[in-house]
Amino acid sequence: MKKITTIPATKTKYSSKTNTQVAKRKVAGYARVSTDSDEQFTSYEAQVDYYTEFINGRADWEFVKIYTDEGISGTNTKRREGFNAMIKDALDGKIDLIITKSVSRFARNTVDSLTTVRNLKDAGVEVYFEKENIWTFDSKGELLITIMSSLAQEESRSISENVTWGHRKRFSDGKVSMPFGNFLGYDKGPDGNPAINKEEAKTVRKIYQYFLEGNSPYRIAKMLTEEGILTVQKKKKWAPNTVRSILTNEKYKGDALLQKSFTVNFLTKEKKINEGEVPQYYVERNHEPIIEPAVWDFVQSLIENKPKYNNGIFSSKITCGFCGGFFGAKTWHSNSKYKRKVWQCNRKYKDKDHPCKTTHLTEEEIKTAFIQSLNNLIKNKDSILGDLALIEDVFNTKELYEKLDFTISNMN
Repeated sequence: MKKITTIPATKTKYSSKTNTQVAKRKVAGYARVSTDSDEQFTSYEAQVDYYTEFINGRADWEFVKIYTDEGISGTNTKRREGFNAMIKDALDGKIDLIITKSVSRFARNTVDSLTTVRNLKDAGVEVYFEKENIWTFDSKGELLITIMSSLAQEESRSISENVTWGHRKRFSDGKVSMPFGNFLGYDKGPDGNPAINKEEAKTVRKIYQYFLEGNSPYRIAKMLTEEGILTVQKKKKWAPNTVRSILTNEKYKGDALLQKSFTVNFLTKEKKINEGEVPQYYVERNHEPIIEPAVWDFVQSLIENKPKYNNGIFSSKITCGFCGGFFGAKTWHSNSKYKRKVWQCNRKYKDKDHPCKTTHLTEEEIKTAFIQSLNNLIKNKDSILGDLALIEDVFNTKELYEKLDFTISNMN
């Protein structure tokens, strides 16, 4: 007859410790609040104090640390430094048990919550959710966590949708909000509307002036840096993109385009530029402009018509006599021995029904034409300078203004 002898297990299911070992469990606490308000800060401090005393009050537990995240959303775990440090320490064997207030404090994302709990469980680390009285080593633990995490995630979705609805309602009512701390030229006025910051407005006007004088955003950024003018964040170095955004922002002419971007995913907080997916609202004459609307519109027309890429010394210098477009450099046969650079109208094939009829030019032809024109200019410089002097005399209004001032002063 067979003889069967039972050999008792010497290790626990989720730990490398033997059943006969009597050792304290290394316990850590996790506390998080999602806003920076005074009320939540008190809750944050209370959580830290409570779990420190709670863990130290157990003779069979060894206090490790209280890990914390303050003012961080719980919808995902990517940006929660305290949480991520705790999980790393747990997987490194420094923690046996994690105690936290509730499932929603741990994570409001079902996938993040379950994945983290399973990884910890495989490493022999248990999590205790005090509010729901869930121990993850319990057989019902994962089912309960799934239910509670799903409820918490739906709560986050509901909150996000309510906040979004509130924003869009304000937009449709024409209520403009601006990130004043990061917006050059305006402060928040007593009534909540934008009020011009006189010193910063000087920099804004200087940027527009430099652009109208023919400087590119890159050059303007370099000039501002060299002049020692600080950015709105008090940085010494200006970026071309910062200058470009100031030149194209409609708020500087007193208007406001609302909902330029929107949140795509409430869990990841991913934002996307609004390309027609959700409504936009344009508010005219919302606040006092720093730049006159006519000047702002003129700057936009210059930006729109300016070639995006500087592809040589003749870039934006050659205008098509047929359609008025700019000539741009093109490379023909780029992968063969016949490779060469030519210039042709950028609008040549833009309108398929009415293509531009101007032929292309080689760079050598352009250089030859330029030198010929320059030589003609030098040859006839005396005549040209004489014509310029005549034009200056014709358009000299100094005497006229002196007479006008004299007449006005006599009238007064």
